[in-house]
Amino acid sequence: MFQKARIKLTAWYLLIIMLVSISFSMVIFRVLTNELNRFQQIEQVRIERRFPAPVEFEPPNINEVKNRLVLQLIAINVFILAGSAVAGYFLAGRTLKPIAEMVDEQNRFISDASHELRTPLTSLKSEIEVNLRDPNLSISQAKSLLKSNLEEVNSLQVLSDGLIRLTQYSARGGSAFGGQKEQNISLEVVAKEAIRKVANAAKEKKITITNGIHNTIVQGNKTSLTELLVIFLDNAIKYSPKQKTVCLTSKKSDGHILIEIADQGIGIDEKDVPHLFDRFYRADKSRTKTDVPGYGLGLSIAKQIVEQHNGTIRVHSELKKGTTFTIELPI
Repeated sequence: MFQKARIKLTAWYLLIIMLVSISFSMVIFRVLTNELNRFQQIEQVRIERRFPAPVEFEPPNINEVKNRLVLQLIAINVFILAGSAVAGYFLAGRTLKPIAEMVDEQNRFISDASHELRTPLTSLKSEIEVNLRDPNLSISQAKSLLKSNLEEVNSLQVLSDGLIRLTQYSARGGSAFGGQKEQNISLEVVAKEAIRKVANAAKEKKITITNGIHNTIVQGNKTSLTELLVIFLDNAIKYSPKQKTVCLTSKKSDGHILIEIADQGIGIDEKDVPHLFDRFYRADKSRTKTDVPGYGLGLSIAKQIVEQHNGTIRVHSELKKGTTFTIELPI
């Protein structure tokens, strides 16, 4: 598909370039022939004034000059055509490359989302079909079925909510504010709100969260920044053993604020680090020895939020020692 589009785009480039080139050549030919004719007339007048008596002289062969000029212009246009074909094909490829990458990314997204949706839907369908065939289905069994189905529905809701948020952040085209005005946000307030939202999950595993965020003001969207910290804190809690500590700290550096979320969890394998922010990516359970619920969308959403705030994320991790995410945002 893109090869045909590339050839068509190259043809359009060539058409435009050759129209301009041929038009320019015609103008040059017209100007030069007018100058040659004028030169011939001036030369004839000069000779007539110098030799009043009739004399025989051979005028310059203007037609021959014109013919050579036409051949030279044709040669130049052929050279332009060949050069433009090569350059146009190259530029068409460069022009279509971002579009091809976007389409590939969209296709991967649809494929991954379909795969993730298929699992809970298949489970729902199988459970319902099996129990509907049972003529002796009791009330307690029906309730158990409904309870199981509700768990799958909740799982689907989590997935759909994550996909919607990810799509919303991606659709903002680099604007973190979604059409809203920039706001001065206190990171200290954002951190307290994020910690409050994950407090129950931390309490359940007896994990302590220390807040060392300074009262630094940044421009951005409060809801997005709160969600950003919630994602990292939630991940830190999920992948940390019980009775551990998650540290939230910040420091200023060259006009930026560095926010660190450090845990004492299982760590991340070096092979997994480059793919952490890919949609639907989750580390191999056989390596992590954990079965943490989720679909691998959180860090993808976090990356979108950071990039839309003109920031960056760094990761440092050691297996069985912990992971530190460093978020750098402009002040």
